[in-house]
Amino acid sequence: MSELNSRVIKALSQVIDPELRRPITELGMVGEITETSSGISVAIKLTVSHCPAAEQIENNVSKVLVAEFGEVVQVVMQVMTTDELTALKAQLRGSAEAKSNPFTAGTSTRVFLFGSGKGGVGKSTITANVAVELASQGYEVGLIDADIFGFSIPGQLGLKAKPTRLDDMILPPVIHGVKVISIGMFLPSNEPVAWRGPMLHKAVEQFLTDVYWGSLDFLLIDMPPGTGDVAISVGQFLPTAKSIVITTPQMSAAIVAERSGSAGLKTGQEIFGVVENSSYLIQSDGTKNEIYGSGGGQEVARSLSERTGTAIPLLGQIPISTELSAASDAGMPLVLTNATDPAALAIKALATSITEDKLPKTSRTLNVKLS
Repeated sequence: MSELNSRVIKALSQVIDPELRRPITELGMVGEITETSSGISVAIKLTVSHCPAAEQIENNVSKVLVAEFGEVVQVVMQVMTTDELTALKAQLRGSAEAKSNPFTAGTSTRVFLFGSGKGGVGKSTITANVAVELASQGYEVGLIDADIFGFSIPGQLGLKAKPTRLDDMILPPVIHGVKVISIGMFLPSNEPVAWRGPMLHKAVEQFLTDVYWGSLDFLLIDMPPGTGDVAISVGQFLPTAKSIVITTPQMSAAIVAERSGSAGLKTGQEIFGVVENSSYLIQSDGTKNEIYGSGGGQEVARSLSERTGTAIPLLGQIPISTELSAASDAGMPLVLTNATDPAALAIKALATSITEDKLPKTSRTLNVKLS
C-alpha cells in the first residue's frame, strides 16, 4: 500500500457509519484513492443509492481528509456492486445464518421486556428514556417497539428516519445512540394496524431476524399492554429475557399489572422487578401528594414474589412530572433535556439497576414486604 493510501485509510478510520456503527474502512466503503493535479480524490461506496446517511458520511469524510492533507479533496460518492454488498452482508452476519435470531440462549445481550397490564401507565415513555440513558452511559443499545397496534417509540424519540434495506437485511435507524425498529417506520402517516395473530408473530420474528443489530449490550422491548399474541411470540423468541412490570399506584391497575407479570412466567421469562409510575406529585414545599393513591407497586411486587417464590423488588417509584410528558410529546427524552428532574433521576436509577442486574439489599427490604 502506498504512503498516500495509508494516510487516507488511517484518516478515514475515524469516520463511523451512522447505521452500522463501525468505521467505513472496515466495511469496504472506501474505493479508489487517486492523487490529482488539484489534490486528492477518494471514492466512497454507499450500501444503497438512497442511503439516508449519505450526506453525513460525505461531510465527515471531507472533514477528516482536509484535516489530514490540508488541501482540496474530491469525494466521489458511489454505490456498492452486488458482489460487494453480498460480501458486506456476509461480513456483518459473521458465522450466523441469514434470518437467524441472535438473541437465543447463550447470547451475551441482556434482554428486558417492559410490559404492563393496561395502556396509559407510561410504559413506552419509561422504556424510551431508559434506552437513551443506557446509551448515554456508553452501552450498545437496541430498542424494539413491539406494541404493534399502539406504536409510539418513534414519536417518543423524535425519530423520523426510515430503516435502510440491504436486500433481506434491515439496518435500523439510530437516534441518541439507540438502534430502533418499529412497525410505525413502515407505515404511511398514522395509519392503523389491523392484523391477526400470525401476522403479529411474523412481525416480531422479522424485528429479531431481519434487522441487523450488531453486538448489543442491551435489547429493550416495549411490549404491548396485556397478555395477547405478541407477548406469547416474544416469549418464544426470547427465552432469556427478563420482565419489568410497569404499574401505577391504583390497586385496580396493580391487579391487571400482576396478570402481565404472571403471563411472562408461562413462557419462561424471569421477572426482574416492578416499577410504579405516577407515584406522587412533589409539592412546592417538598411534600408528596399521592394523587392516584398508594401501594400499587408494592402490592404487585408482593404478589409476584409469592407467586414465584422469589423476592421481586419494587425497582423504583417515578413521580408525576409535567416535564416528562412534555419531553415525550416533543420527541426529546427527559433524561437528556433535564437530567435533574425528579422523574429523570428515578429513571436513571432504574437504568443503573438494569446495568447492575441486581439491587442493594436495602431496596428489596424497604420496598417489598413478603407476607
